[in-house]
Amino acid sequence: MKPFFSFVVPCCDVEPYIEECLRSILNQSFQDWECILGIETSKDRTEEVIREKTGGDPRFRIFTSPRTGSCSASRNTGTEMAQGEYVIFLDGDDTIADGCLERIHDKIMATPGADLYPCAIVANDEINGKSELRDNYREDAPAEMTGPEATLYLENRMHGGLCPMLQLTIHRRGFLVEHDLKCIRGLRNQDSEFSPRALYLAKRIVPIHEPYYLYRIRPNSVQTKAKGADYFMKDWAIITKSLLAFYGRVSREGGFDARVVPCWIHQWLSRMNYKWFSPKARKLIPSEKRAEWLEFIFEDGFDSYDRMMKSGSFPQRVAAFHVRMFVRHPALRWYADLFFRIYFRLTHQTPGNDLCTPVSR
Repeated sequence: MKPFFSFVVPCCDVEPYIEECLRSILNQSFQDWECILGIETSKDRTEEVIREKTGGDPRFRIFTSPRTGSCSASRNTGTEMAQGEYVIFLDGDDTIADGCLERIHDKIMATPGADLYPCAIVANDEINGKSELRDNYREDAPAEMTGPEATLYLENRMHGGLCPMLQLTIHRRGFLVEHDLKCIRGLRNQDSEFSPRALYLAKRIVPIHEPYYLYRIRPNSVQTKAKGADYFMKDWAIITKSLLAFYGRVSREGGFDARVVPCWIHQWLSRMNYKWFSPKARKLIPSEKRAEWLEFIFEDGFDSYDRMMKSGSFPQRVAAFHVRMFVRHPALRWYADLFFRIYFRLTHQTPGNDLCTPVSR
């Protein structure tokens, strides 16, 4: 008989944290679960600790793989191996709240069959000693939404900062399999690429507002150790290219809900403009490096980009013209940079209101 929940836990260099993570699962009052642990080659005793603490318990299954630098590969393999009805993505240096599985189970059974059950997290910042509750959905949010409705809701509430953490949502495994929803291997900001696709494709989304996930922000994580303005530029190029391809595919399908397009322009393409042309980017990242990754994004052409931008505002369409100029006409890159210097001064765009800021590690 298949379990109700499947935990998928990527683990790499988490020896100081993994025992606490496993204990938070084992101590749950609701015990109808399995836990799949993906261990990437580590520099510490992560694998030894896991095998010591889980040995003899058939609910734990372990697979090992080479080091990739992100959680993506382990999450994909773990989802394929999972047998549960619902998948919970839990990082090996985080934990879940006492008794949360029973509460989540009861809430799911009250409204069964949804594709996504967004919950809430408690973010514990070990750098500044602060904690905060994060729930993308207000308590007065609609009890059920379609994917496009949830996209519009979050755009209105989050004002473009739409990057729901994978860990924040309980996913129905059948939904993930049906749509072949996977993370891109090696990508560090998986949430920013995966979550918008999953959100749009979901037929039913039921927010349950359960603060179940205890998220650790630590000083030696991938995000907090990031150095330099271009550290994640490759990631953002891969993300933007993938999301443009996603739009190109779903926008040609019957039943496409075009209401989401202005949201996606704001969330994806305004973010791209900021990453590549903001005052900080222009100051710290050479034009050649910015051009290299923009050329990667548009190596298959501008078709999806141009079709999407037809739904953009006049300033957004003018900005898109100068993005194309920057890519297609190297001799005029200085002119495109000059335009964006004026553009950002006039529009007052900042990472807080026009940039999707990642919260994944």
